[in-house]
Amino acid sequence: MKIIIAGAGAVGTHLAKLLSRERHDITLMDENPEKLEDISANYDILTVAANPSSISALREAEVGKADLFIGVTPDEAHNMTSCMLASKLGAKKTVARVDNAEYTLPQHCEFFKTVGIDSIIYPEMLAAQEILHNLHRSWVRQWWEVQGGALVLFSVKVRQGAEILNIPLKQLCGPDVPYHIVAIKRGDDTLIPHGDDELYANDVVFFMTTPSFADTIRTLAGKEDYPDVTNLFIMGGSSTAVHLAANMPDTLYAKIIEADVRRAERLNEIIQNSHTLVIHGDGRNVPLLIEEGIHKAQAFAALTDNSETNILACLAAKRLGVRKTVAMVENTDYIGMAESLDIGTIINKKTFAAGHIYQMMLKADVTSIKSLTVANADVAEFVVGEDSRIARKPVKDLDLPPTVTLGGLVRDGKGLLINGMTQIRPGDTVVAFCLDNAIKRLEKYFI
Repeated sequence: MKIIIAGAGAVGTHLAKLLSRERHDITLMDENPEKLEDISANYDILTVAANPSSISALREAEVGKADLFIGVTPDEAHNMTSCMLASKLGAKKTVARVDNAEYTLPQHCEFFKTVGIDSIIYPEMLAAQEILHNLHRSWVRQWWEVQGGALVLFSVKVRQGAEILNIPLKQLCGPDVPYHIVAIKRGDDTLIPHGDDELYANDVVFFMTTPSFADTIRTLAGKEDYPDVTNLFIMGGSSTAVHLAANMPDTLYAKIIEADVRRAERLNEIIQNSHTLVIHGDGRNVPLLIEEGIHKAQAFAALTDNSETNILACLAAKRLGVRKTVAMVENTDYIGMAESLDIGTIINKKTFAAGHIYQMMLKADVTSIKSLTVANADVAEFVVGEDSRIARKPVKDLDLPPTVTLGGLVRDGKGLLINGMTQIRPGDTVVAFCLDNAIKRLEKYFI
């Protein structure tokens, strides 16, 4: 595919590197030539130092031949304008990054398509939603609901003494067991498990089940001692923090600690709820945290723009007794380190954009893709068509790629787990866990 990316910031360069590895024809545009120097020297990417909102610059980048145009500059107006122009000049699909939640509402989707914007993404809002899911269930690392919650996929780090350890999965996960183990993260490796595999202490295990059985898995994994989150400390008054505060339930009380005095004053103006307090100060300042009552907090979220600062702040919060920590880690080089230091939930906004872009690149009917940076994997919801190959045989006879596991399906609004004897039907929505970019190999089963 020919893909043009407008904006060589953190998200744009991440997407360019990611997609160039898959041998797509990538063009990266930015007004600042300095932002393009390193990436053009180290990756097979064409760069254009020009304003993506310029018609002549878009023509120079051959936007008329583009299969996909992605606007991810820091300015949403530039993103939307460049997408509109790209569409009129012949780009087949466009996606714009925005920072206005109103634009993401489903009722506006058709309007944006009429003006040349096929899809909208707001990573900061998606990050806030994911953090809320994880705070609601402090014992999980990640939580993802499928088709309105008919199925759930979540990851848990199992500790020493959990009753599911050192048992072959063929005994642990029989046909009548209400959950499916779809993957295991062990050290730096992610495994698609088989019947003879066993779970070991400190494995991060990805479960698929129905919501009613989530608490059963909590008990099996030895996580009953994690408290419900009613008090939250947030370090950094970023856009993600604002969305988090705006969407918290009334039962959750938060303190946002912001180092910049002007930003702290602005947060006091825009956060209009009685259960969030904004404090001017440094969230790494242990005496300040103690003075503000961190011993009463069940969770700490570090959401500044600095990955190292967020990781260190979470470690400090853990030493002060906070059970649940969340770190925004935008530098992908630090994700492995954060995992090894046992930082609970790791959020990376780039993965939301990556998943959204992958969805637009596939030919199959895919309702959602979630990129899991911590596991080098993608989770996709495929809709089964009338003539899909996936519906021709039982799962055990489909000869699926070895780096793929089908966790469950939703049929007529009801979540069902998948095993080897399952016969998938047209109209089902199937949840697939794919390692190492196997999502492209799996796609042919759904076309």
